[in-house]
Amino acid sequence: MSEWTWDESLYAGGAEHYPVGRMAYPEALGETLRDELGLDGQGRLLDVGCGPGSLTLLLAPYFKAAVGVDADADMLTVAAGRADDAGIINAEWHQLRAEQLPGELGAFEVVTFAQSFHWMDQPLVARLVRGMLAPGGRWVQVRASTHRGLDGADELPLPRPPWDGIDALVARYLGPVRRAGRGVRVIETLPDEEEVMKAAGYEGPTRLIVGGDEIEDRTVDQVVAAVFSLSSSTPHLFGARLPEFEAELRELLTSTADDGLFAERRREIELVIWS
Repeated sequence: MSEWTWDESLYAGGAEHYPVGRMAYPEALGETLRDELGLDGQGRLLDVGCGPGSLTLLLAPYFKAAVGVDADADMLTVAAGRADDAGIINAEWHQLRAEQLPGELGAFEVVTFAQSFHWMDQPLVARLVRGMLAPGGRWVQVRASTHRGLDGADELPLPRPPWDGIDALVARYLGPVRRAGRGVRVIETLPDEEEVMKAAGYEGPTRLIVGGDEIEDRTVDQVVAAVFSLSSSTPHLFGARLPEFEAELRELLTSTADDGLFAERRREIELVIWS
């Protein structure tokens, strides 16, 4: 099997599902970064691999300007619409891959990566972003998993989504090897991120934990959207069988929760900060 390489279909069809299916980042994430980095409404933020702007829009009020970049045009369309709906006027959006930085975007006080750095040529992107940081600037990686909560046997107010069954259903349609764009992606050992960052000249890191353990209610529609928000099960991968898959998925979910409601215990979020 050849090594996986990025292609533009990685999240094709997933943009509209992402804001519905992914649990929102908590306000505490922005407050923690505000306090740790001394954010005061000045300076510029660059959010790399911003998707539909989930982190960009949360952090935008702490900066004079916020810039989101992503390779997927549909993600940026959704992000711009969400910014308009929220009345956020200091955000702008650019379609480009991280490997194409700096893209004449200028310098930034903070550059963030939220659930995105693993898709990139990490040594290259680390070097490129290093040259974009303003004096005293910080790199912030947001390590999170927001499409599903923690597994566990502890009792919740509502049943958990049947994620094992969902995973088995996806595998029945798409095969046992994780899909990614036009190819498949075998679970592999990524470069050691600390080595990558230190080799690029960064110092640190500082690690902070935000949230975790909160219980969040989820609907059938939200869980379906969570599945379609994943690169491994984005809608285009199912082709003509998409309606059949979605019907089976909804049947699985409604058979688990008669009233169509689930509960999940949120995962903690780790902030990894480099200077």
